Amino acid sequence: MERSSLISMLEARSVAVVGASATSGSFGEQMMIQLVGGRFAGPIYPVNPRYEEILGHRCVPTVGDLPEPVDLVLLGVPNRMLEEQLRAAAEAGARSAVIFGSCYEPPAEGRPPLPERLASIARDAGMAVCGGNGMGFINVERRLRACGFWEPEDLAAGPITFISHSGSVFSAMLHNDRQLQFNLVVSSGLELVTTAAEYVEYALDQPSTRAIALFIETARDPGRFRGALARADESDVPVVVMKVGRTERAKGLVTAHSGALAGEDGAYEALFDACGVSRVLTLDEMADTLELFARGRPASRGGLAAIHDSGGERVHLIDAAAEAGVPFARISERTKDRLAAVLEEGLLPDNPLDAWGTGNEADRIFVECMRALLDDPDTAALAMCVDLTTESDPAGGYLTAAREAHASTEKPVALLGNLASAMDRRDAAGLRHAGVPVLEGTATGLAAFRHLLERRDHRARGPVRPPVGPGPAVRDRWRSRLGSAAAFSPTESFRLLADYGIPVTHAEEASTLDQALAAAGRIGWPVAMKSAIPVLDHKTEAGGVKLGLTGPDQLEAAYRDVAGRLGPPVQVSAMAALGVELALGVVNDAQFGPLVMVAAGGVLIEVLQDRRFALPPLDERAARRLIDRLASRRLLDGLRGNPPADVGAAADALARLSVLALDLGDLLEAVDVNPLIAGHSGCTAVDVLVVPKRG
Repeated sequence: MERSSLISMLEARSVAVVGASATSGSFGEQMMIQLVGGRFAGPIYPVNPRYEEILGHRCVPTVGDLPEPVDLVLLGVPNRMLEEQLRAAAEAGARSAVIFGSCYEPPAEGRPPLPERLASIARDAGMAVCGGNGMGFINVERRLRACGFWEPEDLAAGPITFISHSGSVFSAMLHNDRQLQFNLVVSSGLELVTTAAEYVEYALDQPSTRAIALFIETARDPGRFRGALARADESDVPVVVMKVGRTERAKGLVTAHSGALAGEDGAYEALFDACGVSRVLTLDEMADTLELFARGRPASRGGLAAIHDSGGERVHLIDAAAEAGVPFARISERTKDRLAAVLEEGLLPDNPLDAWGTGNEADRIFVECMRALLDDPDTAALAMCVDLTTESDPAGGYLTAAREAHASTEKPVALLGNLASAMDRRDAAGLRHAGVPVLEGTATGLAAFRHLLERRDHRARGPVRPPVGPGPAVRDRWRSRLGSAAAFSPTESFRLLADYGIPVTHAEEASTLDQALAAAGRIGWPVAMKSAIPVLDHKTEAGGVKLGLTGPDQLEAAYRDVAGRLGPPVQVSAMAALGVELALGVVNDAQFGPLVMVAAGGVLIEVLQDRRFALPPLDERAARRLIDRLASRRLLDGLRGNPPADVGAAADALARLSVLALDLGDLLEAVDVNPLIAGHSGCTAVDVLVVPKRG
C-alpha cells in the first residue's frame, strides 16, 4: 500500500530542495545545512541549474530531472515561482511539499488568489503541504529537518508534539533552555492543505507522544479539529493550547495576517472544556504546563501542598494561588503532628509550610516535611517553592531535597521558583535531568498546577447523561416549523421551551386592549405586559416592557403607551417570583455548530459580559459546573438576607436547553432566554426570543 501523503511528508525517505544554494548565508544554503546537519539518512537532491553539487550532494537542474519521485519537496523560492514549481513537483510525482513563501501576490481580476491555486494543485495531486508562510517542520525522531532557518543542532527527541501557526513561536520553542524536548515540531503557517488537526492525529499515532501543544489563531478544519481533540481526550494525551485572537482588535489582526477567520472565542472555550484541553494565556505558562505534564504524573485527589524557606514568599504564594484558583491541600492532624516533630521551635505546622528556621539541619527538615506532606491523603501534588539561587554545595541542599522528595512518591513534585532570572541554570538543568520539573514563575507555575488539577477532575467525570428529550414526534414537528424560517411569536417561543421541559411563565398574546384585559383576568393580577413585535429584540430599551401591573387601569395606561409607540401586539404574562436573573441561550457558531450559554441575566448580560459556553448536550452536573464558573455566581447564594436561589433548577433548565440545541441547533440562529428567574424553589423563563436560521 502507498504511504499516505502526510506520513510521506513527516517521515520522508527522500527530499528535493528547490532553490538550494551554495551562497553563504542564503536561505537555500540553510535548507541544505538543516537537512545535512540533522543527519537525514535518505537521498537529498538539491535542485538548482547553477551548481554541480552542494554540500556533497549532486544537483539536478529542475524537479523534472529528479532520478525518482521523492517523498518531500522543499520550495525555497519566491512567491512568483511557487505555482510553477509546485506544479512541477506534482507532475514529477512528489508526495508532499513545504512552502516557506508568504503566498502573497497583488490581486488580479479573473483568477483565484495564489493560495487557492496552490491548494488546488496539491489536492489534485494528493499532496500534503506544510505552509505556506511558515518555517517548515522538524521531526526530531526521524532526523528530518524540513526547515530553512537556523535551529539548535543538538535537539534530543522527547515526548512533546508542538504545532504552531506562528513561525517565531515555533523557533522559540526549539530554542528553549529548559529541556522541553519534542518528537515533532511544526510551523503550519497558512495550512493551505494540511491542517493542525492532521498533525494532531499524526502525533496521537506516535508511541512517544505524551503531550501535545498548539499555538493557533483559528481552526481551519473545525470538524476535524474537534475530532482530533476528542481523540486526544479518549487517548488520555494532554493537549495544551494557546489560542490567540480573543479580543476584537486581535481577531482583526489575525484575519489580516493569515487570511483565516478567527472563530468566536466562546466556541473555543466550549470545545476546550468538553475535550479537557488546558488553555494557557502566555508562552511561559505553556512551557511550565508542558514541563509538568510531560513528566506523566497525574494529580492525586485533594489540593496543592507547598513548602517554603520564606514566610514572605509563602504569603505571596497564598495570594497568587487565590488569584489562580489553585486550592491547597487540607492536611490532617496526623500530618501536622509529623511536621511539628521536625520543625524548629516557633514554626507552625500548616500548609503552605514555612520550614526555614535557623538553617541548622535544613536539608533533613525539608526532606522529612515534604515526605509528610506527600503522605497526606489530601495532597494532590507538591510544590517546593524556593528561588534556586546558586548553591555553594551543589551536591546537597535544596537540590538533594527535591530529588529525594521526587523519588519517594508517585505524586507530582516540582520546584517552583518565584523569579526566573534568579535561577541557577545549571542547578535547574540538574533537577530536570533527575526528572524533577522546574517551574519558572509564581503565576505560571501555579497556573500549571491548576491545569494539572483540572485535568484530573476532567478525567474523573463520568459520561454525560442529559435529560430525556420530548421524543421524535415533538422534535420533528419543531424541526419542520424551524425549517420554514418564519418569525416566532412570543407565545410560540414559550411553547418550544415548554415542550423541552423548561419552566415558563403563563403568557397569552393580545392585539387589542380588550384582549389584553381578558388575558390578565385569566392569568391573575399582577401581570407583566411586553410588546410582541417579532422584530423587536431589545424590548426593555425600547420601552416595551411594563411590570407589576396590579389592575385594569394600570394595564390600560400601559397598553395605550406601548401600542401607540410600537404597535398593538402585546404579550400579557404572570409576574415571576423574586429571584436572581440569569440568561440562557443557544447560538449557532460558524465553526463548531450549536453552543449553549449561561450568563448574568437582564441588562447585566451586556454590561458585565459574564458568560460561559458549552457544547451540547449537558447533564445537570455539567450545567452546574458551567454556572459555577460565572463571576456573578455568588448572587445565587443569597445576599443581604435574600434566600439562596435554586441552582439545581437552573442547571436542569440549562441541561434541557442543551437537548433542544442538540435536536434543533442546526436550524437555529439563536435562542435567548433572558431573563430566567432563579427563585428560592424553582426557576421560570419570563422572556424568550427564538431566531430561526436564515436561508
